[in-house]
Amino acid sequence: MPTVPPERARPSERESHQHRQAAESFGSDAERYDRARPRYPEAMVDRIVAGSPGRDVLDVGCGTGIAARQFQAAGCTVLGVDADARMAALARQLGSEVEVEVATFEAWDPAGRTFDVVVAGQAWHWIDPVAGAARAARVLRPGGRLAAFWNVGEPPPEAAEAFAAVYRRVLPDSPFNLQGTAKAALDGYQALFTKAADGIREAGGFSAPEQWRFDWEWSYSRDAWLDQLPTQGAFTRLPPDTLAQVLEGVGAAVDAMGGGFTMRYATVAVTAARTGAA
Repeated sequence: MPTVPPERARPSERESHQHRQAAESFGSDAERYDRARPRYPEAMVDRIVAGSPGRDVLDVGCGTGIAARQFQAAGCTVLGVDADARMAALARQLGSEVEVEVATFEAWDPAGRTFDVVVAGQAWHWIDPVAGAARAARVLRPGGRLAAFWNVGEPPPEAAEAFAAVYRRVLPDSPFNLQGTAKAALDGYQALFTKAADGIREAGGFSAPEQWRFDWEWSYSRDAWLDQLPTQGAFTRLPPDTLAQVLEGVGAAVDAMGGGFTMRYATVAVTAARTGAA
């Protein structure tokens, strides 16, 4: 989700990893998802690979293979796991050497296989943080690295305010935090970073988790921004007429800014190394 933080925390609601319908909604337009979603900084990919004992990568929640192809380009062999068969099929199609197995990570059978790296791009919040970390520990070789990472978009203030006004008008009861400001985005994701780190600590078998941050920018035209907006979790299950209202309002806001804007991204990885014997 480039600019939309995860669902607001409410004591009576389930954790994000229990919202299976939301987690598995992205495959409704897998081609758009792959085309429009932002990639990840090469510097992060290189640092993850450099901090691992080898180049056998397990990509958890691999989706259409965006991160998998980037790790392949860095010289890695990648196996993907995804709960959505539609996303997995496109990942196989687009990555000539990407193998993908369809399963939730918690239920996935590694069949004795082990890896040097377990990564999860924009997906770890859909996985039980303790069970996921424990499973990662079981499949990682000694010294292997777990790295869960997210792109967090920080739109210009005028864009954030304009988009938030559209969301308040069209989606006043959304369970997602749609304030749209850079601070809201980072604050919303910080809860995910903390939860991921706490899960790693509770699962055991890892060094102390760290946060790595990589800052970069990407310029969007009106059409490019509207292309990716329906792939965000807040919008994937909206009725078509409601989504059309969102796109119309956001498109008008981008037009008012001159037809485009530059997004500042912070890509944050929560990462730890496997300790002890295999």
